[in-house]
Amino acid sequence: MTSAAYDFIIVGGGTAGIAIATRLSEISNQRILVVEAGSDNNNDVRVNIPAFYAALQGTELDWCFETEPQKKLNGRVINVNQGKALGGSSAINNHVFAPPTKTLIDTWEALGNKGWNWDNFKNYYAKAYSSPAIPEGLEKELGVDGWFTKNGRTSGPIQLSFPGDHLHPVRKAWAETFKTKGYLMDSDPWVNATVGAFSNLYSVDPVKKERSHSAKAYYHPVKDRANFDVLTNAVVEKVVFDKGSQQPKVIGVQYRHEAQTRIVRASKEVIISAGALQSPKLLELSGIGSADILQRYNIEVVKELKGVGENLQDHLVCDFAIEAVDNMDTLDCLARQEPKSLEKAMNDFMVNHTGLLTSAGITTFAYMPVVEHLSEGREALRKLLKENRPSQAPPNNATSQDLAYFEIAEQMLLDPTQPSGAYLTALGQNPIAPDPVTGLKSKPLDGKFLTIAAVLAQPLSRGSVHAASSDISVPPAVDPNYLSSPIDVEVLSQHVLYLQNIVRSAPLGSLLKQPLRYFHPSANFENLEGAMKYVQARASTMWHPAGTCSMLPEAIGGVVDPELKVYGVKNLRVADSSIVPLLPPGNLQSTVYALAERAADIIKTEYKLVD
Repeated sequence: MTSAAYDFIIVGGGTAGIAIATRLSEISNQRILVVEAGSDNNNDVRVNIPAFYAALQGTELDWCFETEPQKKLNGRVINVNQGKALGGSSAINNHVFAPPTKTLIDTWEALGNKGWNWDNFKNYYAKAYSSPAIPEGLEKELGVDGWFTKNGRTSGPIQLSFPGDHLHPVRKAWAETFKTKGYLMDSDPWVNATVGAFSNLYSVDPVKKERSHSAKAYYHPVKDRANFDVLTNAVVEKVVFDKGSQQPKVIGVQYRHEAQTRIVRASKEVIISAGALQSPKLLELSGIGSADILQRYNIEVVKELKGVGENLQDHLVCDFAIEAVDNMDTLDCLARQEPKSLEKAMNDFMVNHTGLLTSAGITTFAYMPVVEHLSEGREALRKLLKENRPSQAPPNNATSQDLAYFEIAEQMLLDPTQPSGAYLTALGQNPIAPDPVTGLKSKPLDGKFLTIAAVLAQPLSRGSVHAASSDISVPPAVDPNYLSSPIDVEVLSQHVLYLQNIVRSAPLGSLLKQPLRYFHPSANFENLEGAMKYVQARASTMWHPAGTCSMLPEAIGGVVDPELKVYGVKNLRVADSSIVPLLPPGNLQSTVYALAERAADIIKTEYKLVD
């Protein structure tokens, strides 16, 4: 069955897809279709109430992907939660809206993507969000009183706020602790992010205190546009090619909806925005990818691109929780699902838009180098880098891509002004990550806790994601290959070890009971060896997969060019986290929104679309 034609078809109504579609629908004479596998959950309280984000994991709004067993994580299988809903992962994530760094974005251009630099890209971040006002008189409590530059007010669709209680003592204590160590960010991180501590923002409406996600913020205000259709609960099975074209040319998509298979045509383009784990799979099922993989499942090779599904990178995080003083507000009562506390929290939220449910608990951030590597450990770092430098000679046979990424990582690791780790705190125990001794989900404990975590900001380890069958319903084979690089092991472990210094420093330490009582006793390690052992048992994903359809030159494994066009295929682009050539140091969603905004402008410019 063939449906009527559209100008543009967007596959996936997630964080990027629905934003791109909304921007293209601003041109009233262009017909836009979004095909989304999930539902529209705009009124679901689990989506709207910030503290309920963890309750969405493993539900019908989650693709519930799992990795292959990870050798360097004690053979553990890691759950990779990705949004299966209109709004994608922006509808189920932990709301953190983190800035990139100028240096990191500039590396995108250095990798061969002309025009993808900070000067050209920064305004697309600003176009996506509305920055919150800083309440008068609360600068010190929010940890922003030292900023000598502040971001100009922006007015994009995504509403941002400082999460939770603005008077909570953890922000001020965090800022002052890092200031004593010489690592307080002295500028608004959205103006000049370098290294140091800052108060992070949330994609939560500052008035309603509800999640602000791409479907709610971009689509719903304009959903009645006559030229804009969104089809939910429909799974795209493959893109459709013009069989009479000498060069592969996409003319539409085949999808399944309500037990019927249909084809819908695109007169201009198909834009794949299915995410870092699904976009490469869809390309492969359509005949675009490595011939070896396609032939394994009897898929006709339309265009061989060996980079499809490769270069998978993700942020690995490792945390520990310590018992907090009795008078500090935390979310531990919610983790224990205490009936009276839940009832009060729901009443506070529904009646006054206040209370524990207005935040998932992450209120502070820091971008950090490995402090040890700036002094006594610097020569050890140089030695480690030298020992692990990629070699193109047998038996290593490193690729040009390996070398390019290594050189960038080496420069950043040796530069004291560039972060290799991101630190954060969460108000309460972490009920999701595994017990580092048993590997099982931890049971909530009595008491109040502060969780502190370190994120591997610039991983060198690379994995892959590929179709595991010619059947679209079979999940992809996901292998992030976490910590396969010895450099990643060293860097993340050094950061996690430095967290022990932070929690023992004033004034942050004054918010913790003394002597320190760890949620998991095994977290009380004192040296690098102990940190490495703990990381292997505890570390997990931040759910930031990227790079699997990388924007890179085709010669070094790229899948799309700087215009986001798939190499060698007409009328097909990819625009989502899969094209990100190198992860930013913090949470990915802000960069995905900026990417979507730029993608829409690229397309409008090419077709001279002016409303």
